[in-house]
Amino acid sequence: MSVTSRYKDAWEGFWREAPDEQGAVFWDAEPALTAARHLAHFAARIDRPDLPLVDLGCGNGTQTRYLAARYPKVTGVDLSLAAVEHARSQDPDGEAEFEQLDAADTKAVDELHTRLGDANVYVRGVLHQCEAADRRPVADAIATLLGTDGRAFVVELAEAAKPVLMGLAQSPAGPPPKLRPVFAHGIAPGEVSDAALVELLTTAGLTVLAEGELPLTTTEYTADGRRIELPSRWLVVGRTA
Repeated sequence: MSVTSRYKDAWEGFWREAPDEQGAVFWDAEPALTAARHLAHFAARIDRPDLPLVDLGCGNGTQTRYLAARYPKVTGVDLSLAAVEHARSQDPDGEAEFEQLDAADTKAVDELHTRLGDANVYVRGVLHQCEAADRRPVADAIATLLGTDGRAFVVELAEAAKPVLMGLAQSPAGPPPKLRPVFAHGIAPGEVSDAALVELLTTAGLTVLAEGELPLTTTEYTADGRRIELPSRWLVVGRTA
């Protein structure tokens, strides 16, 4: 199985048109406001920090590079080849490895797990904007990559984020400039309810070890100069014993 072609085409088109510079994409906030906050909750709950770490849905690699400075082997993977090319171009020193991966392709995910062994996994904002048919395979992919010993940090927009996004999209002036390309490419964020997120992960054979709420910081601002933050939920999960 692989992801729906519409979904893949949407992301390929988005990343082909995305500017190279860090911060030009709506969710590409600086790591101090994103991955650093997440690691404050995740690091102490990783049983095996020596394992490889996979940034699943790495986009242009901003958070991946931050993670690579803190863990021994970090691989960023993304459905979009254009995203992977952005990530590689912004990592001239080769701090991390980047490769294209369709997380709904069971064979490809199995092959990555065979190469890396059990891994810890960082997932930021992937499941909430997947096509409905793709969510279960992606959750299964997380479980496969963890194997027996890995842990995953999953952070997704909370269902409370959807009305915020719709309010931004429907404002008289139109969506903020960095949000416009998301909607223009047919990407629909905030589509997974809080309960459905937990169900996806537990059905994949994972146990929720910890959870909480954090604002997901974006790179966009309101008309009065406030940074736009969206409600999000984070979960640390591991393989069910």
